[in-house]
Amino acid sequence: MSDWNAASYLKFEADRTRPSIEMLSRVTLEAPRRVLDLGCGPGNSTELLARRYPEAEILGLDSSPDMLSKARERLPQATFLEADIASWAPEKPFDLVFANAVLQWLPGHQTLFPGLLSWLSTGGCLAIQMPDNLDEPSHALMRRVAAEERWREKFKDIESVRAPIPAMEQYYDWLSAEGAAVDIWKTTYCHVMESPGAIVEWVSSTGLRPFLNRLAPPEQTAFLELYEAELEEAYPARSDGKRLLRFPRIFMVATRGV
Repeated sequence: MSDWNAASYLKFEADRTRPSIEMLSRVTLEAPRRVLDLGCGPGNSTELLARRYPEAEILGLDSSPDMLSKARERLPQATFLEADIASWAPEKPFDLVFANAVLQWLPGHQTLFPGLLSWLSTGGCLAIQMPDNLDEPSHALMRRVAAEERWREKFKDIESVRAPIPAMEQYYDWLSAEGAAVDIWKTTYCHVMESPGAIVEWVSSTGLRPFLNRLAPPEQTAFLELYEAELEEAYPARSDGKRLLRFPRIFMVATRGV
């Protein structure tokens, strides 16, 4: 895929950062020495970690040069590394591994998540948040539009780009089987959007990327026009004319035992 667009992502910074704030509030570590922000993006989550743990050595890791550029501007005191999360591994353990809205893009969670737990020191925490919104209209309508005959061939394998999130019970079993104490929950946010066009803006820097990357510019325009028209019906105006974007997310904080 093409690089992430940090400026587009940050248009909704307050809403995108809120899950990180709420997840970090459930991390009970008092003074971790080494902290990893996995999939740090433009550094909004890394900044939260730096404020909470000012004495910690913090590493932000991401595969996007544009995201990392913004993160380095934001937090020049932190260390940021460009790397592929799927193949990278640390040289020594972390006390906290924090992964906000990134692991949904990776397959094989049954082995991936216990593997991440092994990156921790004894008593360390693995804190993960992932969108669980593939069945919401915002994402189901992407697939409906992609099924149009004019570009169906370009999207025949689109389901493989991001697999559905397994049930919370599965994650609990995978992590607790490794001896971790697991706190797991799900929250559905309702983000207030000004219009269907604002919803398009929201997802254009995340869920829409695999779709738009397969289309030439004129096709992108046609795709977005049809998609926005579908959103108009799926997200009707509320009493004040605004739209509510439902956004379910799954959270887990796993503490590694001895």
